[in-house]
Amino acid sequence: MLRGLTTVSLFADDVTAAARWYAGLLGVEPYFTRPVDGPPAYVEFRAGDHLHELGIVDSRFAPHPRSGTAGGVVVYWHVDDVEAAFERLLSLGATVHDKPVERGPGFVTASVVDPFGNVLGVMYNRHYLEMLDR
Repeated sequence: MLRGLTTVSLFADDVTAAARWYAGLLGVEPYFTRPVDGPPAYVEFRAGDHLHELGIVDSRFAPHPRSGTAGGVVVYWHVDDVEAAFERLLSLGATVHDKPVERGPGFVTASVVDPFGNVLGVMYNRHYLEMLDR
């Protein structure tokens, strides 16, 4: 039934600022911006080994009002070093949501709240690496 991620959507009141922040984090510029002229309402990046879509959507288009408190689903992105990724995110202005925790052999998670109020998870996951080797 669930075959893979197509798009992870994050919301921001200032899409331009969020696009700059995520471009700095990812090391790439968005490949898609709407509108092309004027302030964007939506930008899209391709990220990771499988080039998953990471979209930043203007908060005006959120399906429900934002509560002002980060929470809900946490999407974890695989990283090779959770501590280093966590510290880098904090140095870029994110705040602690969940400090790095070993969840079992080969599984470490952490999460931050980006400067726009979204939870961003990072995880070392040995199964992810095994899948890449296949």
